[in-house]
Amino acid sequence: MTQDPIIELVSLQMPWVSLDPFIFTVHHLDRYPEGNAYQGIDSERRMGRNMGSDFSYRDGWSMYHGYEVPGFPQHPHRGFETVTVMQRGYTDHSDSLGATARYGEGDTQWLTTGSGIMHAEMFPLRSTDGDNTMELFQIWLNLPPDTKMVDPYFGMLWKEDIPTVSYEDGAVQIKVVCGSLDGRTPPAPNPDSWASQPGSEVSIWVIKMKAGSTWTLPASAAGLNRMLYCYVGTDVGIGEATVQMDTAAKLVSASDVELRATDSDVEFLLLEGRPIGAPMFQLGPFVMNTPEELQQAFADYRRTAFGGWPWKTPDPVHKRTQGRFARHADGRVEQRDAVPDAH
Repeated sequence: MTQDPIIELVSLQMPWVSLDPFIFTVHHLDRYPEGNAYQGIDSERRMGRNMGSDFSYRDGWSMYHGYEVPGFPQHPHRGFETVTVMQRGYTDHSDSLGATARYGEGDTQWLTTGSGIMHAEMFPLRSTDGDNTMELFQIWLNLPPDTKMVDPYFGMLWKEDIPTVSYEDGAVQIKVVCGSLDGRTPPAPNPDSWASQPGSEVSIWVIKMKAGSTWTLPASAAGLNRMLYCYVGTDVGIGEATVQMDTAAKLVSASDVELRATDSDVEFLLLEGRPIGAPMFQLGPFVMNTPEELQQAFADYRRTAFGGWPWKTPDPVHKRTQGRFARHADGRVEQRDAVPDAH
């Protein structure tokens, strides 16, 4: 008798519920209008919003904590990792290590916050004569107790290096951000990540299926936590179940499961990994193993500001003409766009 691969179906709300070793996931899809001279949004369009904390999605977009350029100005983190998977649009990153970057259009940033870091994530609206749609997943991945206080580390996975595996004559496309599929493996995660530890079996895949296509998600190791998030599609087949978008399926990791796109294109995010199994206490930007460690995180932040802020403003944004690049904390520079593609 074949085991039903679905353990539970969950209706999605922000942030998306996740399973150990993941903490939670947010999916941002903002259909920003054309940008102004500062790569932001004109004041007339910002009127009536709760500026500084705008999550309204009015007109199809939010300012978040930004005031002219949307995004998240400087803020602290400790004790986990952020994995930011850019689908569309751009993010300008700056941090207290001195690292900075512009990445997007398929790139992934991997940030180990460890003992503490300050960073900013701003969404520059580079196009002045068209829309600036921005879509990303930010995935919070926990760190185990023995590496929770490692030195922070800024890493980049560029889209040119992230493999996409195709099936069904291209009707099914799987972007492999972490893990492996059919022998295709992306660059390694950050060195102190749980995803870098032998046996952690962490996978992060973005799965896109054209209407009418079918694909079997292969079984992996037993004992993993496996979540499949459907964020695009109608009447989507997962095993014997039919679900709508904004539904997650908790799956048996050691079982195959058939995925079906019936009358619409379908998109999934797969998060899978071996649970860390340690106690977790979260308060805002800090994720620790005990309440006392949380208190210490706030005390350390007030005392040290996690190294301070080396930038002139809390919300740095690169010039419009700057293409995708990263300047790492050690001074190493990666320039990915030789010729800027903004209007």
